[in-house]
Amino acid sequence: MRRPTIADLAQASGVSVSTINRILGGSIPVKGTTMQRVQAAAEQIGFYGLGAIESRVREATPTFRLGFLLQQSKRELYQLFGREIVAACRRRRDEVVDPLVDFVDLLTPENIAERLLALGKNCDAVAVIAADHPLIGQAIRTLREQGTPVVTYITDHSVAERAAYVGADNWKLGRTAAWLITQMTASNGRVAVFIGNHRYQCQDVADASMRSYIREHAPHLTVDESRPTNEESDTAYRMVKELLDSNDDLVGILILGGGISGILRALREVPIERRGRIRLICRDIGPETRKGLSEGLITAALCHPIEATSNLLVETMIEVASQETPMATLNRSIPFEIVTPENL
Repeated sequence: MRRPTIADLAQASGVSVSTINRILGGSIPVKGTTMQRVQAAAEQIGFYGLGAIESRVREATPTFRLGFLLQQSKRELYQLFGREIVAACRRRRDEVVDPLVDFVDLLTPENIAERLLALGKNCDAVAVIAADHPLIGQAIRTLREQGTPVVTYITDHSVAERAAYVGADNWKLGRTAAWLITQMTASNGRVAVFIGNHRYQCQDVADASMRSYIREHAPHLTVDESRPTNEESDTAYRMVKELLDSNDDLVGILILGGGISGILRALREVPIERRGRIRLICRDIGPETRKGLSEGLITAALCHPIEATSNLLVETMIEVASQETPMATLNRSIPFEIVTPENL
């Protein structure tokens, strides 16, 4: 079998023979995207100089190590976030991105701050999902002082030293949830709200905007005080079961944090006629949410488009890591998706 030549590689990659020679010689600059295209063609045709081309790509392409501190390794939603983040890093064509994804199961501020500082020591930039707490804010501030920018992801923080926020517009999300509930509820009734923790900004803002909409447009509905689940499904199950046992006028449930599987379990235990009168709105989508939607237990899920959000997160982290001096905090809002049983 004939060994592929430089001319074969030039034809396969759509560049000139002189461009291939410049890449192999390494003395004259060639655009990074061009070298990557040639590298892909060399791999495809089995070109003998692939090792030299790969070396040139590594030398000429900016390299970043990005850290991602997610929560609760056992939750399928965060595992999905992690996989999509890695895929987004691999999709980059103008940079080589080495992702380091870590999960925090003990959600105390002290532990998250410690893990964030440890991750930041080895990365060019770090993204974090966490409650807004002074200890975590101090960790973000410390990393900024050390030259490692921190991007808040999904939920924002109040610390001024964060480099960027990437996530949904939670004010719009809360009002959309309220609109969905009120449009499908004609009678008087009670709406229950479940959050993971009072310090998650994304949940607190959505909670406030939902109440704002109902005060303005649906005064016939009563909104209960928010109930924290601490992101635990068993806690959510006990709360909803008690609520169903003690109230006959429940018409809506908004869950803004973790615990959806517990809420679904409680609803499955009541008669179909009764649970059919309850509109359940949740955030984001994983296997359990998809099951609830398919059963008709969930009215709608307001979701981050995971691939697009992951791409934007990685792009933003590269941008802030490339800045020579810290800039003003970036706010990268991405439109959320509305998933119902009919468009699942």
